Amino acid sequence: MVKQNLKRSHGIEKKGGGGRSRILKNGAIFEQAGVNFSEVYGKELPQSIISQRPEAKGHEWFATGTSMVLHPKNPFIPTVHLNYRYFEAGSVWWFGGGADLTPYYPYLSDVRHFHEKHKNACQKVDKNLYKVLKPWCDEYFFLKHRNESRGIGGIFYDYQDGSGSIYKGNNKNGRAYQVSNEISALNLDWENLFSLAEYCGDAFLPSYLPIIEKRANKNYSEEEREFQLYRRGRYVEFNLVWDRGTIFGLQTNGRTESILMSLPPLARWEYGYKAKKGSREEFLTTIFTKPQDWENDQNLEAFCIANNIFD
Repeated sequence: MVKQNLKRSHGIEKKGGGGRSRILKNGAIFEQAGVNFSEVYGKELPQSIISQRPEAKGHEWFATGTSMVLHPKNPFIPTVHLNYRYFEAGSVWWFGGGADLTPYYPYLSDVRHFHEKHKNACQKVDKNLYKVLKPWCDEYFFLKHRNESRGIGGIFYDYQDGSGSIYKGNNKNGRAYQVSNEISALNLDWENLFSLAEYCGDAFLPSYLPIIEKRANKNYSEEEREFQLYRRGRYVEFNLVWDRGTIFGLQTNGRTESILMSLPPLARWEYGYKAKKGSREEFLTTIFTKPQDWENDQNLEAFCIANNIFD
């Protein structure tokens, strides 16, 4: 890492508290990489959260968390994101977080590896957690206006206070809701949920570093770079239109530079783009932007092997 490419910033939030951001630009592996730490508080939570947790209305609130988004230069290395957070408002508290992977030229072995490490982390707390957090991630990181996923998912959870069912989302027709109902309540306490964030945070490097090491020296063409930039456009669209973390940060008058550090330094849009039939670009847009049973689908595995996108 070249020292002059690392930018540091400290922010004091208008509502109270503050945070730290570290941004790496034009590194050997990452075109841009950002890490945020925040500890903020205020008089009342925004309506976007009150609508989910109405019992928090009228209480002063406190929130702390960390987030990371890494945008590699090489199109064969996926973009990765994680976020783990904790909220309090009066006597109300909850944890949220998760991690997800966004490939541009995916390989099923990489996808399976990322999911396996996070599944193992979840199972340290309860064997059933991953069964809900995986489809919940598929549901959350979905661009409704494009009818496609941002990437290949990972894990996601929110509003976890140990009460009731695991799934706290609003889609009663989704897989996460159905599985959560089948499992029923897990009766997790504060320590269990803190451990979940800790175990999942510890799983990040083992889940991602081997993918970097495997793909970093792979040569790529200008066309492959252009496709990476095109798909980064989808990343921008999700973060600006759908991401609740972005919305929360802006609604609470947070530091805009830190809130938007998740955006890639370069992206592009192309009207009416269609990938060539049978190309890796087509496989990305037709298979790897749809929720899949990455671990167990033998037909998917056979297809990836036959088309040289397994490993």
